[in-house]
Amino acid sequence: MEHGTRDELLDHLAEAVGSVALGHPTRVAVDGPPAAGKTTLADELAVVLRDRGRDVIRATIDDFVFPRARRYPRGEYSAEGCYFDAHDHDALTRVLLDPLGPGGDRRFQPTVYDHIADTVLSPPVTTTPVNAVLVFDGVFLMRPELIDRWDLRIFVSTALDRTVDRAMIREGRMSSRADVERRWRERYIPSQQLYFAAVRPTDHVDVVVHNDEPRLPTWETPAC
Repeated sequence: MEHGTRDELLDHLAEAVGSVALGHPTRVAVDGPPAAGKTTLADELAVVLRDRGRDVIRATIDDFVFPRARRYPRGEYSAEGCYFDAHDHDALTRVLLDPLGPGGDRRFQPTVYDHIADTVLSPPVTTTPVNAVLVFDGVFLMRPELIDRWDLRIFVSTALDRTVDRAMIREGRMSSRADVERRWRERYIPSQQLYFAAVRPTDHVDVVVHNDEPRLPTWETPAC
């Protein structure tokens, strides 16, 4: 277990990205529960990598969801629905992960859906250099459909109860506190427990970042 400042963590992760030598872009997964700090960490890592001269693609699982009518067949608060019904993994692999992977043509799209407007998106196809880095954050990224498509795997860990407190701060202005807490207690936290039971994601990653104290994180490299 290593302890350090936020900058030291980011340097460590950037070095880990730099150590991956491939004949195609490096696909980095930043996995973890909702409100664990994945997006913030991924954004910060992207800045550090760009400062080191890398072309960076930033993308998120939130832009690869099914239309709202398809996401909730089991109900809005269903944990099983969150795990099984929410995300379009076929589109994710087809337009982003596989084009950037071995044998891919590096022609990709970074998104397929606007989950806020609930509309399909079709951004222009872009070609990226061989030494580019995809920094992709989201939930459930170590599931069987996706796990082999990552070249570096990071898991952002924090106490699940702490994610509820963070969600209250982050979403309390847009939703009632009761609704936020219900979604976390009934949907998001149980879906993570389902994920851990089915996949054991931290057994399959390169770095686990313990993010209870974001400015003074700790991190470890699990024995694979």
